[in-house]
Amino acid sequence: MTGSLKDQTVLVIGRGSGLARAIVLAARDEGAQVIAAGRNQEALGAAYVGEPDISTEIVDLNDEASIAALGERLGTVDHVVSTASARARGRLADLDRDAVRVSFDTKVIGPLMLAKHLAPRMGKGGSFVIFSGVAAAKIAVGTMAVAITNAAADTLARSLALELAPIRVNAISPGVIDTGAWDAFGEQGKADYFADISSRNPARRIGTIDDIAQGVLFALTNTFLTGQTLHIDGGEPLT
Repeated sequence: MTGSLKDQTVLVIGRGSGLARAIVLAARDEGAQVIAAGRNQEALGAAYVGEPDISTEIVDLNDEASIAALGERLGTVDHVVSTASARARGRLADLDRDAVRVSFDTKVIGPLMLAKHLAPRMGKGGSFVIFSGVAAAKIAVGTMAVAITNAAADTLARSLALELAPIRVNAISPGVIDTGAWDAFGEQGKADYFADISSRNPARRIGTIDDIAQGVLFALTNTFLTGQTLHIDGGEPLT
């Protein structure tokens, strides 16, 4: 059975741009009251100024007290989506311990603490959506820390789905998505990388933020979906 987000409260944690923004707007357009939360409430407020049915809050996923305080301020909530990440890329010899720790803390321990403090504030129709990533399914040199973090997020989703039932918990695993995450490659480097990925994956294109937002909506509203990772990656792990 597919439910509705009308008159539901959806908390989306992340920045005011890219994937998080697409999810916020998609949930709002489906009738939800959306709370956009992140470490910089002022920036979020500016990003959503004038947008109806969207409010902003502050939360730091690396600080359990901040998560608990957010729960106290919100009271009840129907759905939680965490898009936050902190990447630690590089070969083994170049990996920085603190960067790996922050990556794991943001994408795994942070959502774990969200579940700890917000699940008791949900009804049985509530759900969590956390983010994994294609690196967990397609192992490559240079993405080890990203891969193990994403794999842990997949396991977290399954574990929480069992323990929090009937609250549902699912993960989204994006492939290469056209966001600002690749801007560090430079304009030509990004174009070349996208062209290479597009030529090899079965979908023959790069993913969009709307592809991911629609996947999140499916996870939020399909009431028979739990403990799953939705691989929205154009089939990239097959190549």
